[in-house]
Amino acid sequence: MTSDNNNDASPKQGTTPPAQTKSAQVGEQNQDPKGIKKNPGPKFIETRSLARPARMRKRHWGVLISFCAIVLFPLFVVSVYLWGVADDRYASTVGFTVRTADEKAPSSLLGGLASFTGGSSSPDSAVLYQFIRSQALAAEVDKKLHLRDYYSSYWSSDPVFALQPNATIEDLTDYWGRIVRVTYNSSTGLIQVEVTAFTPDMAQKIAKEIVAESQTMVNGLNDSAREDAIRYANSDLKVAEDRLRTAREKLTEFRTRTQIIDLQSDIEGRMGVTNSLQQELAQDMVSLDELSASTSADDPRVAQAKRRIDAIRQRIANERQSLATTIVPGTGKDYPALMSEFEGLTVDLKFAEQVHLSALSARDLAYDNAQRQTRYLATFIKPTLADSAEYPQRSLLFGLAALFLILSWGIAVLIFYSVRDRN
Repeated sequence: MTSDNNNDASPKQGTTPPAQTKSAQVGEQNQDPKGIKKNPGPKFIETRSLARPARMRKRHWGVLISFCAIVLFPLFVVSVYLWGVADDRYASTVGFTVRTADEKAPSSLLGGLASFTGGSSSPDSAVLYQFIRSQALAAEVDKKLHLRDYYSSYWSSDPVFALQPNATIEDLTDYWGRIVRVTYNSSTGLIQVEVTAFTPDMAQKIAKEIVAESQTMVNGLNDSAREDAIRYANSDLKVAEDRLRTAREKLTEFRTRTQIIDLQSDIEGRMGVTNSLQQELAQDMVSLDELSASTSADDPRVAQAKRRIDAIRQRIANERQSLATTIVPGTGKDYPALMSEFEGLTVDLKFAEQVHLSALSARDLAYDNAQRQTRYLATFIKPTLADSAEYPQRSLLFGLAALFLILSWGIAVLIFYSVRDRN
């Protein structure tokens, strides 16, 4: 049996294996008829492929079916809805900002550069930006334009982009964020609003109502600022009036207690005696000098003049001592102490008068500002009326859906193969 198998496996006698036959043929071809051997050419060896022909397996069919189920079918549904079911929506655009009356144009090169590069925005614009996106504005516009009734009327024909029936205020607020797109530039304070609706007229009406409510909100800020400014000014004026009244009462009490209307005048009157004595002293000293020059030292008139001068000097000293140490009746204080108290009361009175004058000016300025509008809404884009529908953006939505579905399908396939290889 073994020999038979070996004989079967070996080539038969009298036959040439295919490789040897190929080599022999090549060798014969390399010889010309005259028997001269030519240069051998390349040898070609035929080999049999070990791989079996490619064919679809179950996992390949599974990947194909999953691609159809996860990608193609949803994209078909999306395309049918976007191009066959979804209603057209129109957009209305409006742009505005909040300005104040005290804003000035830049008058210097640095101011111009700051304006060119963008300065700090007004905080009122930031407040207005939040107000437009708020539930309060959505509810106010709903009261005037019946937003819930309007947008829910398209629910039967376009349930994706319409508002659900019997929507609550929270549902309306969420939907308000979908139909009202607010763009805010924090460097310039400019606000641009885009409103979408199923009809161009309704989109423009909503945009106009947003402008009107924004102006009302700005006016409310003006009213609050005016009321605060006037209230603070009146409060400061009342404090100044109380302070002035107290200063005047203290000065009046001092005059009543000392029975001196004007202490400065009273002291000047008492100093008048001293001033007169000083003038007499000066005259007597001059007379003494003249007398001493014309008479002898033992002249009785010289001695008399000297006694007069000494008496005047003593009187001046007594007057000064009396003014400095004499207790004013009913006060228990001397003139220097009274003068110090009087000067303090006078300074307090003058300061209270200045504060009162400043408070009056501030109150008048507050009332003057209340007569004019310090903040106003500057509209640089009026609410537009659309001629053609801009939404839904069908090509964009279809592309995003395709990208999302393909990525999801690819991730799912990778996860499937990684789990399969691990198992």
